[in-house]
Amino acid sequence: MTVYFVRHGQTEKNRAMRLQGRSDHPMDETGVAQAAAAGEFFRSNGIRFDAVFSSPLLRAIQTAKLIAGEDLPVQADDRLIEMDYGPYEGMDLRTPAPEVLAFFRDFAHTPAPAGMEQLDDVVKRLGVFLEKIAPLYPDQNILVSTHAIAMKAALEYLTPESRGGYWSKHIGNCAVYRAEYKDGAFSVPAEIYAG
Repeated sequence: MTVYFVRHGQTEKNRAMRLQGRSDHPMDETGVAQAAAAGEFFRSNGIRFDAVFSSPLLRAIQTAKLIAGEDLPVQADDRLIEMDYGPYEGMDLRTPAPEVLAFFRDFAHTPAPAGMEQLDDVVKRLGVFLEKIAPLYPDQNILVSTHAIAMKAALEYLTPESRGGYWSKHIGNCAVYRAEYKDGAFSVPAEIYAG
């Protein structure tokens, strides 16, 4: 099985530099163009999907449909939803609260502020999702449409030796990572499209 992880296309909240989290916003015109371009990347490389999974949030579902096409059903899975930012949802990222700034400066060693979902919990739910689908789709291509922190959590799960290295990595809108599942184990994920 080969899994392709994609971050959703841009939304108005992304453009306004707001902490979007689980608020349910559609992609803006730029995001739609980004997702369409990602879809073209897959088509031009002869990659077709056998199954499509997505966060239940609209922007991720829209991205999945634009990439995979309307013929395949999108299976929404709550485990692919973005990190819960709790009371910080909607915060202006240009002027973050001090405790959020401290967390963002050192994700690997600073616990999330009170009210936020902890990163270990995000990694666990993404890991459960991946382990569930791994044996179900042998020799198939799977698209997983999700969000920045959720995607980083999947990459952390697949690469425990990174020791938090993905948390501070920038993953742009519609960036794509690929990982293979073979002989009961996942390969180290690789970025194949920068978005």
